[in-house]
Amino acid sequence: MTARKVWTKQHKNVLKVLEETGRYTVKKEYICLDMKEQKDLILTAYDWLSQHMPNKSAKPKDVQYPVWVSLTEDAVMMPDENEVVLELSVDESLITLINVTKWGMILNYSYIPRNEKDAAAHQELLSLYGTSDAQAVMTPFYPEIRREVMESWSRLFDDSVLSENSCYYGLIWEMRKEWITTIRQ
Repeated sequence: MTARKVWTKQHKNVLKVLEETGRYTVKKEYICLDMKEQKDLILTAYDWLSQHMPNKSAKPKDVQYPVWVSLTEDAVMMPDENEVVLELSVDESLITLINVTKWGMILNYSYIPRNEKDAAAHQELLSLYGTSDAQAVMTPFYPEIRREVMESWSRLFDDSVLSENSCYYGLIWEMRKEWITTIRQ
């Protein structure tokens, strides 16, 4: 086992759950509380992510969504009075790396192109139909474009499909109390 230090900013209640039960997992209701008005939009992306992560076979049966972790301490925002930053020591094999730019494209319901030629061809298709990626994904009117956009999201896990930004975060299926090395409040 090769351990890696990672950091995650969480609500103080997460720390309470970890101390009481020894384990924390993300539930749908937590995302809904956090995202309020945008919850339906966000849940589409998170549902896709949970179903398509490369290590989904390692997902415990009671887990709905992954926990986000930062790979560097300076990538974690400072906690406010209701939050804590947890430093964890996690087996590297449990961490799925996520390119931040490509994840942002998924959150915006955008197509992730293979390359510039593919991007141009996709833009031509959108122009032909007079629509956008987001409109195609969010409405029932463009099922082929919707399928194409959502299938492109698998490139999130394809390192040969590059983005301008090489910033990565990580995902783990759960947090365990014994992984905590430091708590910053």
